[in-house]
Amino acid sequence: MLSLRDIDFKGKKVLLRVDFNVPLKERQIADDTRIQASLDTINYILGKGGRLIVISHLGRPKGKKVKEMSLAPVARWLSSLILKPVKFISDCIGPEVEDAIAGLKECEPILLENLRFYKEEEENDLEFSRKLAGSSDVYVNDAFATAHRAHASTEGVTNFIKIKAPGFLMEKEIEWLSKVCESPSHPFLVILGGAKVSTKIDVIENLLPKCDKLLVSGGISYTFFRSQGKRVGSSIVEEDKLGVVKKILDMGGDTLLLPSDAVVANKFTEDAEIRVVEEIPDGWMGVDIGPSTIERYKGEIESAKTILWNGPPGVFEIDKFLNGTKEIAHALKNAKEKGAVVIAGGGDTASAINKLGLKDGFTHISTGGGASLEFLAGKKLPGIVALMSGETG
Repeated sequence: MLSLRDIDFKGKKVLLRVDFNVPLKERQIADDTRIQASLDTINYILGKGGRLIVISHLGRPKGKKVKEMSLAPVARWLSSLILKPVKFISDCIGPEVEDAIAGLKECEPILLENLRFYKEEEENDLEFSRKLAGSSDVYVNDAFATAHRAHASTEGVTNFIKIKAPGFLMEKEIEWLSKVCESPSHPFLVILGGAKVSTKIDVIENLLPKCDKLLVSGGISYTFFRSQGKRVGSSIVEEDKLGVVKKILDMGGDTLLLPSDAVVANKFTEDAEIRVVEEIPDGWMGVDIGPSTIERYKGEIESAKTILWNGPPGVFEIDKFLNGTKEIAHALKNAKEKGAVVIAGGGDTASAINKLGLKDGFTHISTGGGASLEFLAGKKLPGIVALMSGETG
């Protein structure tokens, strides 16, 4: 793949796909993390004289124009961040867009309207892709979180634009996730949590043969326990995955570790009664890893040189159930300070890190939820494959 550094942007029309799918509250940006993540790419292209056409989706309007999902507030927010006017165009294809692009000067940006106002975006419609590509000279994809989808804006447009490259965010995601998948320093430790084991099976099967230890935690652990015949109370269990989980346990041997105790609660509220147990009684549900598990897992973290964390070990959104997530996150921060490469991936994992104020405690925090999981599972992502063999310019 090309790098942005390989491209002469001066005077060129640059179609930049970003992930500005940000939360809005009363038409205001509630969290601008995803906008901030692409600022380096935006500022670089503008600084090199590019004529910038920014495209993104927001929410799930399902092919209809939904006022509440307009990107207009994002244009105003982006203007304040880059200290440069960002003109908002109320469509993403058509005469208004063509006129705006034709009038673009060097170092000027525009932001087009929500791509998913057209159903053809998610259908990867060829004609829609052609219109979206328009007269652009260069295509840059900095939206890693959408790279696992073959949509018009992530795959289709590359059929019509010869010069194509990843943005700095996408480049960083590929670099660090490739490192943990292909060339990690050992001992290599994987920590997996989250709610559904079905979303982690492919990751486990891909990374288990490559890592020195794989620590299971969070909601996914209860399906593992059920497969062993243990009581899990009313904890989340995916009954249809018991067979494959049992095979993973047999395959994992000493490499795969399960929690030895759990924090359980009688309800999902701050005023819940909690206990620490080794086996979960009826009427109770697992909400966090217990103190014995925390100490065991911290010991594994201390000796690792490469660590991948995907999925919180507990229901971190409720402060009463936050302890396991907090302890693991701080242990990972300490490991990074001692020289370990520490990668965090997944939307919930990033949210937990932000809640704890530990963003600087990690080598890299992935911006992609489903995209991160598919990458770590060894799958080829259409949005990345589409960037291969870009011509220089």
